[in-house]
Amino acid sequence: MSRMEELATAIIEGDAAGIKGLVQKTLDEGSEPEDILSQGLMQGMEVVGKRFATEDMFIPEVMLCARTMHSALEILRPLLEAQEKKLQMKGKLLLGTVAGDIHDIGKSLVEMMFTANGFDVVDIGVNVSADAFVDAVKQHEPDVIGMSALLTTTMPAMAQTVEAIDSAGLRQDGKPIIIVGGAPVTEEFAREISADLYGENALEGVDVTKKALGL
Repeated sequence: MSRMEELATAIIEGDAAGIKGLVQKTLDEGSEPEDILSQGLMQGMEVVGKRFATEDMFIPEVMLCARTMHSALEILRPLLEAQEKKLQMKGKLLLGTVAGDIHDIGKSLVEMMFTANGFDVVDIGVNVSADAFVDAVKQHEPDVIGMSALLTTTMPAMAQTVEAIDSAGLRQDGKPIIIVGGAPVTEEFAREISADLYGENALEGVDVTKKALGL
């Protein structure tokens, strides 16, 4: 098994305890950080995504894989930044759960899937007010805004947040794209609140976003 295959396997198996050591060992052997990311870690995450889609993996396992990926990125990000290479990102996603909702698991899955697919994800947390979303959009200037709601009672907050972003003049000519999702959210509701995209799950969210961005 090659070193890159070992890295991919560590991601798939959720080896959060051992991934940092393996990444460092691979670096010490002369591999470039960007190669470790693209040829090793992301290859593993691609397998995780496919297994999750076919229900061969479930949320607890996927979350462990996500933590493993994040641990590896803790080592790679500063190295890439020091070399002024930075991660070659496909776009920036601003992600949060709307006001009144403190659910985190679904949002974390979305963050993991977008990160694995080469997006720079800014997670602004849970119970995020419309005004806080507006402030974050101004600060981070994302290509995509992702909103999650896991309760039917918080769906109106999603509508209010879209309206607040539009009222602030932050969505011009269809940019940034707004994608919504969560257990009670439907494609019909997404259209009603003038969101651009709807993702039934994290994988679909990535796919429709990439298509919308022409990737």
